[in-house]
Order: sequence, then structure tokens, then C-alpha cells
Amino acid sequence: MEDAPQAVQKGFNWEYLGSLLINKDFWKATLTVIQLSTLTWLLALTFGFVLALMRQSKNFALQQSAATYIWFFRSLPLLVLLIFIYNLPQFWPASSVLLSSSFIAGLIALVLSESAYMAEIHRGALQAIPKGQTEAGKALGIPFLGIQKLIIIPQALRIALPPLANQYITIVKLTSLVSVISLTEILLVGQQLYTRNFLVMETLLAVAFYYILIVSVITYLLRKLENKLDVTQRNNDKEDDINLDHQALTQYSQISNERQGNFAIEMKAASKRYNDNTVFKDLNIAFKWSEVTTIIGPSGSGKTTLLRTINGLESLNTGIIRLEGTPFLYGLESQQKVDVADYNRRIVHIGMVFQNFNLIQHKTALENVMMAPLYHQLGTTEEIKIRSLAMLDKVGLLAHAHKYPHQLSGGQQQRVAIARALAMQPSIMLFDEPTSALDPELVNDVLMVIEELAKEGMTMIMVTHELSFAFKVSDRVIFMENGKVLHDGSPESFQNTTDPRLARFVQQNNI
Repeated sequence: MEDAPQAVQKGFNWEYLGSLLINKDFWKATLTVIQLSTLTWLLALTFGFVLALMRQSKNFALQQSAATYIWFFRSLPLLVLLIFIYNLPQFWPASSVLLSSSFIAGLIALVLSESAYMAEIHRGALQAIPKGQTEAGKALGIPFLGIQKLIIIPQALRIALPPLANQYITIVKLTSLVSVISLTEILLVGQQLYTRNFLVMETLLAVAFYYILIVSVITYLLRKLENKLDVTQRNNDKEDDINLDHQALTQYSQISNERQGNFAIEMKAASKRYNDNTVFKDLNIAFKWSEVTTIIGPSGSGKTTLLRTINGLESLNTGIIRLEGTPFLYGLESQQKVDVADYNRRIVHIGMVFQNFNLIQHKTALENVMMAPLYHQLGTTEEIKIRSLAMLDKVGLLAHAHKYPHQLSGGQQQRVAIARALAMQPSIMLFDEPTSALDPELVNDVLMVIEELAKEGMTMIMVTHELSFAFKVSDRVIFMENGKVLHDGSPESFQNTTDPRLARFVQQNNI
């Protein structure tokens, strides 16, 4: 009773508030909150990403399992979950080894709950990444996990970081609920103090101070991380540390001359359809070594789909594709199935240049070119770097080796994409409308690179609307319409055609 007159005071006790700001119990509780919040955030961030990938999976069981988890734990109040997990040893005694610790019990409850929220943040970030980024990795022979590590996760993290940072702040504040299972965190320390001295306002202001301090420091650090990951704020103009003479560049820029089988690519009885829409049916086409083949035709004729089936970006329904004389891809309806390991090993023999470049946005031009050779261990790091610089020189972009895609024009990005494909030393190159996304003044630079490759004897299959160029560099031109090959011959053969549809196409396009 002697302390009662001191406890109930008139006015605000500033001296007492000041003493709370250096209170050891508060600072110890603050460290506990930081540890609990950080561990929860990191674990939930990782588990949430796995859940997001499961939601994106084509496997129905994985997809539904993740969806059910997210629905359940987003619906369940955290307070109920905390109390349930802390009291679980009453029903499952073996769990007492872990759950006897209120810190561990609180951590498990927070991770289970927050993973559901973070999964949706990650899912939104994954959906924001263009499909072409994944296709670029697949075309370079990088398997699923490698694509996630090298391409998807860095970009998804950058996109998701602002809402994830906000979630960290939410977790910091949610740790106050863990006081219900007797974890000595900031709010519990405050409650213990004001129940003894009744200085509620002073104590709660101290509690608020510690929470605001944690949130302010974490916000600052996460903002620094966000700025570091934002490639649009980078302006990397450093000089390369390897002196390359012309002889070294020439030596490393040679195209592959490996030839196996009578044909580079063979398509047998190949058919492709989407539901009831048949794109092409029963196609039989063989592509010779060192031959430049251009596939032309009106929009919707199946040209691009045909090209994408050659390297497996689109699956055939029926038929077979042989690469360098041996089976490479089978139709989905075939009794024989594609060997994924064999596919990833052999796809590197086929270089792919996309319509929209599909450069990896968080990597420089040089890093884009080096990425796949490093992954496949096609030499030492220094050898791969020299070869990659040589390929950039081959396409006229050695001076831009350390620039990011956002610092390059469309034409420059497409030439980097060509260098990236060539760095894998492919035997065959596929070009899918390589100039259609470019401004007219940028087209010629890309066409000159393709023409140079044709002169060097690279086996190429190209889809393009640049008909004058196609007829100039091609050894063979295939005309498609409605999924059918209407003409397959030399460029000169188009001038003497008796087919009225083909003659009209030639006339309309001034071929």
C-alpha cells in the first residue's frame, strides 16, 4: 500500500517514460521480437514461394493442395492457431519436445499463417513475369529448378519485395499476440509493468516506441535492398578486365561445324492442335545441313507454332521430330515419351531467337550470353567469358557488354539474343519473327547479323515477314496457309508458280 500514492499520480510521468527507454527487459523483448519476426518472414517467404509454385503447377493434386492450404490458414484467426499449437502437447505428448518453448510454438503458428499470405504475394509476382523468360531458359537447355534459380526467383523477388516488406511489418505487430502463450515480447513486458504501477499511458508509449523503432529500421533496410535489386536504377558502364585482340575474338566466334545424320531436323507425320482447332496435320519436312529455310505465309497459318514445336516449346499431338538423325521429340499421343534429361542435353544444339528478345532483365548483356554456358559448364569461367565477349563482338555489341537490357534499343537487345544463342555453339538456329518487334530503322542491323550467319554456313530455319530479305538469303522457302504447305522450293520457284493463291501472294508482296 505504500507504493499506491506513487502509482496514481496527476499528470504525465516523463521521468518514468524516459527510464523505460533504457529498460533492459524492453530491449531484451525487442531482440526477441526481431528474432521471431525475421525467422517467421524468412521461413514464410520460402514456404510461401513453394506454395505459389504449387498453385502454378499443371499437376491438379499439387494445385489443389496449395489452394486448400492457403484457404484454410487465411481463414483461421492467428490467435486461435497460437493457442491450439501451444496446447497441442496435451493431445500429442511427443510434440512437447518442441512446443514446450513458447518461442518455437509462436514461430510455427506465425509461419503457418503467414505462408498463406506470402504465397499469394509470390503468385502475383510470378504471374507478372513474362512467359518468355521461362521459354528463354528452356530453349537454352536449363531445367525447371535452374530456371527458377537463375531467372524466375530473382525477378519475382524484386517484384514481390514491396508487399513482402509490408508483410514483415505486419508480422512485427502480430508478435504482440504471442503474449497469450507467455512469450516475453514487448507488449507482455509492458503489461507486467503497468499492472504493478498503473502508469498505463507512459508504458504503452514506451511499447509504441519500441515497435516504431523496429519497423523504422527494418523499413530502411528493406528499402535499401529494394533499390539494390532494381536494375532500372543501375547504370553499369564499367570496362572489361580482359584485353581481347582480334585473333582471340575471331577464334572464339566461329560457329559450330558439327554434323550428324543426313538431316539437321526431320518432322514425320507431325500434327498440332489446340482442343478442336487444328494448327497443322501430318507434316513431313526435312531440313538439310547448312541450308537457310524461311517459312512464310499469312498470319494464323501455323508458321510460328511449327517453329516452336521443333525445339519443344510447343508439344506435338502426333508425330516425331528427329534431331541430327536420332529421335528427339514425340507427340503427346505417342506411346513413346520424351526423355527430359535427354531433351535438356540435346536442346542446346538448337539455338532460338525470339520475337520479343526475352533477355533476362536483371542480367547485363554479357551475363545473358554467359548464363547458359556457365550452367552447362562448357569451359572455365574465363573461357566462357572470352567466348561470350567474342559473340557480342560478332553482333557488333562488344562496347555494350555491361549494359542491362533496359539500357539497350530493341535492335541491340535482339542482337544480344542472337549472341546468347550462338554462345551455346548450336548446330541449328531458329528465328521467330526476329524483326517484327523492332522499329523500321533498327531492322537492318539485325538482318545483317542473320545474313552473315547464312554466309558462314549456319543451318537456319526462320519465320519472317521480311520477304525481300528472306528471298535474298534463303536456299529454300516454304509457304504455309491454314496449316498446310502449299509450296516448298527455291526462292526462284516462286516466280514461276502456277498456283493462283501463291501467285496472288507473290504479287501482293512484290516478291
